[in-house]
Amino acid sequence: MGRVVVKVGSAVLTQDGSLALARMQNLVRFLVDLKKNNEVILVSSGAVSAGYTVLQLDRTIIKNKQALASLGQPILMKQYSREFYVHGVLASQVLITARNLHKHDDIDRVKNTVNTLLENGIIPIINENDATSTKELEVGDNDQLSAYITKNTDSDMLIILSDIDAYYDKDPRKNSDAKMLKIVNKIAKEELEQVATPNDVFATGGIVTKLKAANYLLDSNKDMFLASGFDLSDVKSYMLDSKHIGGTLFTNGENR
Repeated sequence: MGRVVVKVGSAVLTQDGSLALARMQNLVRFLVDLKKNNEVILVSSGAVSAGYTVLQLDRTIIKNKQALASLGQPILMKQYSREFYVHGVLASQVLITARNLHKHDDIDRVKNTVNTLLENGIIPIINENDATSTKELEVGDNDQLSAYITKNTDSDMLIILSDIDAYYDKDPRKNSDAKMLKIVNKIAKEELEQVATPNDVFATGGIVTKLKAANYLLDSNKDMFLASGFDLSDVKSYMLDSKHIGGTLFTNGENR
């Protein structure tokens, strides 16, 4: 049995000012299937966007984002709990900040909590504590956070489900001849130094933060798989059927 971290972005979880329930339900079904042969940890964005569904504050102001995160976190967790309950699975909430994963004592506490939850068949849902964080809230840190979680919980790999379905040799939004890269063993320095360009008003990252997460894991000899969170067929094929059809695998080894 492996241990897998799955990170899902805000753009996947919301649509037209509301939670995207159909996509969340598809995600939960995938996680339940994945759980049959793996321990599963979910890192979920979406607290700010969930808060915005009931209170439309100016998201460009940090204190408003923090307030929306505080409002949205229980909304998000309530819906997750409902969806997992349908499948007879319990889910829990673990709120941390990136700083927690730079302190040995905090790392041990996070690991012990996650281990205890997994040992009891519970899926931990981890989110950055956006209601009190500042810098992390601005830089798309849930991509980085999920990479730190993967390493520090001794997980085998990270899956990022996003509005970005794979890593391409050039921007597919601007170049019709862009080619998807199915396996990536090394990321060029200039790619990591680009300015983040989020596709969604609630997202704070983009491909750059995902590449940084992948690079961090490559340095730690761990894999990362990037695929669409809108259409889960690629991640299902890869993780459940061992067929790499779409999506990008970042690995130091060979494709399984």
